Amino acid sequence: MKFNPKLLFLALIVAGVSLGGRAAGLAENFTQTTTLAVFAGVIATTLFFWERRVAAAFIGVSILVATHAMTLHTILKATELDIIFFLVGMMIVVGVLKDLGFLTWVIQSIINRRNMTGASFTAILCVLSAVLASVVDEVSSIVVVLALVFQVCDTLKLRPHPFVLIAVMATNIGSSATMLGNPVGIFIGNKAGLTFSQFLVGATPVAAVSLMVTLALAIVWFRKDIRSMTLAMARHRRMGLGPVLQIPYKTGLCILLVTVSVIAFHHQIEHMLALGGEENKNAFLIMTPLIMAGVLMIWRPHRARHYVEKDVEWWTLLFFMLLFAIAGSLNEQGITRNLANSLTSHVTGGPTGMIPFVLVIASLGSAFVDNIVFVAAFTPVIQSLVERAGEYSVLWWALLFGACFGGNITVVGSTANIVASGLLEKHGHHPVRFGTWIRLGAIVGGTTALVAWAMLVLLPTPRPAAAGGPGTGAETVAPAGADMPSLNE
Repeated sequence: MKFNPKLLFLALIVAGVSLGGRAAGLAENFTQTTTLAVFAGVIATTLFFWERRVAAAFIGVSILVATHAMTLHTILKATELDIIFFLVGMMIVVGVLKDLGFLTWVIQSIINRRNMTGASFTAILCVLSAVLASVVDEVSSIVVVLALVFQVCDTLKLRPHPFVLIAVMATNIGSSATMLGNPVGIFIGNKAGLTFSQFLVGATPVAAVSLMVTLALAIVWFRKDIRSMTLAMARHRRMGLGPVLQIPYKTGLCILLVTVSVIAFHHQIEHMLALGGEENKNAFLIMTPLIMAGVLMIWRPHRARHYVEKDVEWWTLLFFMLLFAIAGSLNEQGITRNLANSLTSHVTGGPTGMIPFVLVIASLGSAFVDNIVFVAAFTPVIQSLVERAGEYSVLWWALLFGACFGGNITVVGSTANIVASGLLEKHGHHPVRFGTWIRLGAIVGGTTALVAWAMLVLLPTPRPAAAGGPGTGAETVAPAGADMPSLNE
């Protein structure tokens, strides 16, 4: 059997994390060391053997139970079934939207525009990618947007790669704007106790400014390709960019608006229904997609089984559940608490000093490992810091933006990137080379991280009631650079 060097790297990572954890004081006994080894092993398998990540998670959970690192009860509690339910419901709703032709109508609406140039198409592509990613999920968004890119580029006989890169990077940025765009958003929002409206206030302005910066970078970086598109569009003005179809879009638009509106006002609905307390935190937020999915399946019973079996990514959701459980073992064994102690003793400046640290770590981690993997691991550390002082809740936002923006750095940085590469190959094109991607991705990822850093330091951000004590859920954190008492006072 041929030796696979990836196995050696995996073994070295597991050994390095285990021994390094002992040396750094994160793991102090056999059980804690085993927990670190299992976590590192699952992360490394995800990096080097993507198709075997679920198998590795199964084995990892079994080892944790066998070594008494976790009990069956704590594993079931750590699987974050509320987030899984939310994602199942949203996937079914998106499946119905695709069935009704709503996403195809979005493409047609753009193709019908007159007097479009390469620059205006690029701007529309950026905005469309970001907005779609923020209201549906990033995977559905990139599939729809790239259908538009391929149709336009095939008609104009242009290379689609520049516009695929633009669309993907805008998708990753837009996915951070709301809880709906990325599993990271709903995970962080739920863990932090943020309402949908608080998430909008904290995330959307940063995402919007980052999107504008990304658009400017893309226009400069791909100026030759955009100029070629403008010339090609002038030649095809009379022919159009593709066949124009009449699509009944109003039903799909209504479904989307109702779903997003109910989610947006979930906090008020919870208040009316007296769904208060920690046990019912964000209850209606989580249940809204399930309610909408149930209503839609009753309305379309002949397609209900298809939505559940085909449109729900059960493989991915199962991995999420197991990953959340394994990440929960770090908290169960006190490893994240030890890491939080180490951070507060080595990183000076309180929350202000922590923001760039979390942004950089999250960006680099998400560049090479799916961002939900990193976020699930780092969340307990943020929780430990917030329990010490509510001002550290600003780090939830740093974790969000680092994870989403860092996904732009490499081709494996996010699910949207991987899907885009697969669609390029399926469409008969070679995928974007790793070096080509990382040159632009590093610039976009680094620049948008700087934007996030500046805005988090200068602007107030919403603080969940859980972080600031009892309240209405409308509390805000002062700018991270403002004076605050030290943790030792």
